[in-house]
Amino acid sequence: MIRQDAIEALLKWRDILVGGAIIVLGLWSIMVSFGVLMWLGWLAVAAGVLFLWTGWQRLRFSAMRDGPGVVTVTEGQISYFGPLTGGAIARSNLNSLDYDPSGKPAHWVLGHSGGPDLHIPVTASGADALFDYFSSLPGIRIERLLRAANGHDTLRTRLWQREEKPLPDAITHQ
Repeated sequence: MIRQDAIEALLKWRDILVGGAIIVLGLWSIMVSFGVLMWLGWLAVAAGVLFLWTGWQRLRFSAMRDGPGVVTVTEGQISYFGPLTGGAIARSNLNSLDYDPSGKPAHWVLGHSGGPDLHIPVTASGADALFDYFSSLPGIRIERLLRAANGHDTLRTRLWQREEKPLPDAITHQ
C-alpha cells in the first residue's frame, strides 16, 4: 500500500532515521532516570550518533543508480555483470582500487592478480553495496573515497593499494 518511491526513500535514509530515534530514546532515558539507566541512556546516545555518522557516509556514497550493469557483493567477492564487460574478484585477490572519472559514467577500477582490471560504473545497480566493501579495506581513507564518489576528483585517483608485506629474512642455522 506504500508507494515504491516512498519505500526507496525510507531505505535510503534508514540509518539516519534509526540513529535519530535511538538518540531521542537515549535522551529521554537520561532525563527521566538516574543511576544505571542514565548511563544506558548515554550509551544509547553514543550508539545513535554512530548510526547517524554511518548513515550520513552511506548517503554521501550513493548516487543515482540507473547505470549499466549489476553489482553483487557476496562473501567477500565482488561480481559485476555489465552489458559489455563483467567479472568477479575475490577479496584476497584485490590489489588496488582506483576512481576513474573519464568514463561516462565514472568507474571504480579494481586491480587484481590473475586478470585485467575490473571496471564498475559508479551508477551500476547494486553499487551501494560497494561502500561497505571498500570501507573495510585495511588503511583506506573514507573521506577520499567519499570525495571521489561525489565526483570531486577530475583525474584517475588511486584510493587504495594493498601493502606488500616484506618477506622475513632467511633464518640460517649454524
